[in-house]
Amino acid sequence: MPLSVNYALGRGVTWILHSVMRYRRGIVMENLKTSFPEKTDRELRRIARDFYRFLGEYFVETVALASMSEEEMRRRLRFENVEAVDDCLRSGRPVTLFLGHYCNWEWCCSIPLHISAPCRPLQIYHPLSNKDADKAFLMLRNRFGLNSVAMADTLRAVIGARREGVASITGYIADQAPLYESTHLFVDFLHHDTPVLTGAEKISRKIGAAVFYCDLRRESRGHYVCRYIEITPDASKEEMFAPTRRYWQLLEESIRRQPAYWLWSHRRWKRTRKGFIQTYGEEEARKRLSL
Repeated sequence: MPLSVNYALGRGVTWILHSVMRYRRGIVMENLKTSFPEKTDRELRRIARDFYRFLGEYFVETVALASMSEEEMRRRLRFENVEAVDDCLRSGRPVTLFLGHYCNWEWCCSIPLHISAPCRPLQIYHPLSNKDADKAFLMLRNRFGLNSVAMADTLRAVIGARREGVASITGYIADQAPLYESTHLFVDFLHHDTPVLTGAEKISRKIGAAVFYCDLRRESRGHYVCRYIEITPDASKEEMFAPTRRYWQLLEESIRRQPAYWLWSHRRWKRTRKGFIQTYGEEEARKRLSL
């Protein structure tokens, strides 16, 4: 059925998540309150309602990937500043794309439809423990020419492309909460002292990749725009962690512009600097944060 019809199913999903299951409502409200202390309770409740409505719509939009045509995908997700990415790839430079769990990030699997330069499009993902679910998501994500690469195989994949003389363009969803053993940086993000992943930057440095942020915005239900914002033309020439810090600044700007479309239901701040120090001790924690 047309996606417009399936949105009725999305409304049902919203009702079940919000009113029946009360899916993580406490987490959502706590995240919103601490991220936007300047907003009133009424404003926060409105953002929360809009978030659950979007979550239902995101569900049916993701399912629609199974049968959506290339023409419809191009119409529903447009890209801006594509020429900047194409220029890098044509010159043989690899490209790193930073994304977040924002708007419909799953639809960014259509990026190969909008790249005219010869390249190898890669998407880094964390395999699901359920093999059937993992297989289903891989089918959806690879429909438009992406090559999904398990997180553990990232370096091998990007270096392999370089050795073959192929420019790679690699997407990283980088707003996940790292384990303490993977933490080397804290940033100020939405009024929180936030531990962040730095692996994407480290790999980008090794291969001298140009780094772009995918600035997603929602124009209307089922219609999005992604604008490529250059963070650096060459990650290897930047001060350590500068590209990562810039990514988090840009992601916060996107969220503040349209706050309902970030994944507020996850425990983004469950690991703290205090917990990090308690885990390793002050001296060792200081060493790890200076790596």
